[in-house]
Amino acid sequence: MSTEEKKSLNKTTTRRTFLSRLWLGLGLVALLQFLGGALAFLVSGTGEKQAVKPLFIDVGPVTDFTPGSVTLIRRGELYLSRLADGGFLALSRKCTHLGCAVAWNEEQKKFACPCHSSIFAENGTVLKTPAPRPLDQHPLMIKDGQVKIDIKTRRRRQSFKPEQLTYAVKKVS
Repeated sequence: MSTEEKKSLNKTTTRRTFLSRLWLGLGLVALLQFLGGALAFLVSGTGEKQAVKPLFIDVGPVTDFTPGSVTLIRRGELYLSRLADGGFLALSRKCTHLGCAVAWNEEQKKFACPCHSSIFAENGTVLKTPAPRPLDQHPLMIKDGQVKIDIKTRRRRQSFKPEQLTYAVKKVS
């Protein structure tokens, strides 16, 4: 073999070796990314959830909301429901079935989900499934005659309970 042939053979081997190592390296990077993603998926949700810092917004004076009314609060993507007895309840607009935005039907006095036809009462309880539970509730408070709603915190409910209501003046039983 001449010196020229040996140089040519070394270049071919070097190129082939380089490409083989390149593909092996890229394959290892892809495998590591896949394993990292799988691990992150499996581990997510197992730790402590960080507490959400409340964000109370002022929605208006108590007198703006008549008993038996439901008002859309656009900033918080929620409804403020004032029941006939004067109790206030801040309800999420998200259906508990698949998260579609529910709409208030004033004529029927019910919330309706346009996606799968779940129906909710004005206190958020399920009247027609497939929704598995009542609409989620946002904490609210009444301070100096003003209704304030925490738009960051949303509480899951399994049922409606009278103690979930907030009154401007404590109700005398």
